[in-house]
Amino acid sequence: MKKQYDFSKGKRGAVVSPARGKSRITIRLDDEILNWFRREVNNAGCGNYQTLINDALREYIKKQPESLEKIVRRVVREEVRKIA
Repeated sequence: MKKQYDFSKGKRGAVVSPARGKSRITIRLDDEILNWFRREVNNAGCGNYQTLINDALREYIKKQPESLEKIVRRVVREEVRKIA
C-alpha cells in the first residue's frame, strides 16, 4: 500500500452512470416485499429483482382508471367526430 494516493483526477458519484431514462434513487421497502421479488427472480432462474419491481409498478400505473377530465375529453372528441 502506498503512503499517499493521488485523487486529483478523481470524480464524485457512481462508477457506472445509469442508463438514459433511468434514475438512481434510494427507496425503503419492507423486507417481506423485497424478499418476495428476490424469490420470484430466483424461482425464474434469471433476471433482476429491481427490473421486476419496475415492471410491477408500470403495470399498476397502467391499470389505474382514467381521470374524469380524460374521460370527458375523450367523450367530447368522440361526439364531435360523429357530428362532423
